[in-house]
Amino acid sequence: MDIKIGFIGLGSRGANLLEDIVLGQGEHVTAVCDSYADRAENGAELVTKAGQDRPHVYTDAEDVIRDEEVNTVIIASAWESHVEIAIAAMYAGKAVAMEVGGAYTLNQCWDLVKAYEETKTPFMFLENCCFGRREMMVLNMVQQGVFGEIVHCAGGYQHDLRKEVTFGKENRHYRLRNYLSRNCDNYPTHDLGPIAKILNINHGNRMLTLTSTASKASGLRDYILKNKPEDEFLKNQIFTQGDVVTTVIKCAKGETIVLTLDTTLPRYYTRNFTVRGTAGMYEEVTDSVFLDREEDIAHDFDWGKTNINNAHLYEEQYEHPVWKEYLAEGVQGTHDGMDWLEFRTFFRALRENAPMPIDVYDAASWMAITVLSEMSIARGGAVVDIPDFTNGKWDSEILPRE
Repeated sequence: MDIKIGFIGLGSRGANLLEDIVLGQGEHVTAVCDSYADRAENGAELVTKAGQDRPHVYTDAEDVIRDEEVNTVIIASAWESHVEIAIAAMYAGKAVAMEVGGAYTLNQCWDLVKAYEETKTPFMFLENCCFGRREMMVLNMVQQGVFGEIVHCAGGYQHDLRKEVTFGKENRHYRLRNYLSRNCDNYPTHDLGPIAKILNINHGNRMLTLTSTASKASGLRDYILKNKPEDEFLKNQIFTQGDVVTTVIKCAKGETIVLTLDTTLPRYYTRNFTVRGTAGMYEEVTDSVFLDREEDIAHDFDWGKTNINNAHLYEEQYEHPVWKEYLAEGVQGTHDGMDWLEFRTFFRALRENAPMPIDVYDAASWMAITVLSEMSIARGGAVVDIPDFTNGKWDSEILPRE
């Protein structure tokens, strides 16, 4: 397949992906688009700087979809627009790579699945954390039975975003309006994606129910009073988004998942990736493996602390084969190489007409957590059913997996 890309969304994330990853891999970009004309022009300059012909420049995503010189669309625009653009692109027969974000309605998720099933247009959900080195090493260990039977997993998007949110107007960033108007786990896929792969979600297992609880919203107001006291608009706003949102998910095979959104209080960055099994565990916060075998169990007086920060000791034996190859080639790109590996996988699957490793059913299931958490929080932490976007195929061999 001769890939001809229309790149939509050229804010900070989009521009970085375009320059460092897409153009860095030598892919052909024929069109760029952003609702802000200056960003669209900047995208065009990045393309010509990489030695390619000047692309078509648009401020309306519909123009990209109508462009006959585009056969692949990469969507890195504001959260609210992702699904609408992806659906239109699939019906136009253009392959889609869609950046992450939470859904706003369940209908969006169903419509995304419907568009794929009616068109069979290639679609990949760009959840880069599924390609993280540790996440893939732990996946390899789970598949080899190192941790025994998996019982529980946890993850979080725990990242101090107070400056990014409160300067959203100045930086034209969509997070501000979302934090003002919604109370949910608004960004669940970084933490859920790798866990879903480990628990075989949509490929022999599925998520059944969830319950979510949000704390009060105080972090942004306090930050604004200290750091933007001249901003009369924000000083008088009441933020809807709770500072800490905790979501508990129950799976068909009995496992539990705990997700945490924590982005509006001072803290260090972590995705809190944790896997617990009958024979051991992995914890990302301390980058530690603890196995239930004599040579790995610390003496009681140490309370297991000798295992802290020891995951590197397991790399030689359990590094994922994909990462072994990648390390030998030389890791490239942003987010510790995850972005490069993710896009390389997408482009390879397109050219080889192979199944996408993160497909439309994954996208719908993971994005739905946002709107379902919003429902649960609004109902005082009520249990909410999670739809089966595979319509029963999750427990069969119909859906391919990597």
